[in-house]
Amino acid sequence: MRKRLFTPTPQGVQPHEEGWLDLDRAASVEVTSEEKDYGIESALVSGEAHGWRAASRGTQTIRLLFDQPQKLRRILLVFEETATPRTQEFVLRWSADDGHSFREIVRQQWNFSPPNTTREIEEYHVQLSDVTSSRTGHRAGHQSWNGSRIA
Repeated sequence: MRKRLFTPTPQGVQPHEEGWLDLDRAASVEVTSEEKDYGIESALVSGEAHGWRAASRGTQTIRLLFDQPQKLRRILLVFEETATPRTQEFVLRWSADDGHSFREIVRQQWNFSPPNTTREIEEYHVQLSDVTSSRTGHRAGHQSWNGSRIA
């Protein structure tokens, strides 16, 4: 399945338009599941407020497959949980060999405690060359992902 991606503008995050990849033209996406009306495009399309949600519990994977090798300098991720207290864990990885092997960028875990702690914004400054794919693995109860940008 090939999905079309767009450069997102996560709600509450000031966009830096210059330099962000146009994912709609640069990549396809693979996802292990998505809830109806909360497709992965919702986390990547500018102006969308509700983001992506997994259709099932457990570990979820989102993989971007770049059409051409990319040089990445920044990665921005926004996670949101407004209803249920839970622990969120994610692992961000990249590959230079079309996904045959991955190198870890970061592994992060935190707790959501609505209504006080409902949003986590992660921005990483990286120097990665010849990136052919990136993979984000999420583990928690019911995952949601509200936005992403890559430069």
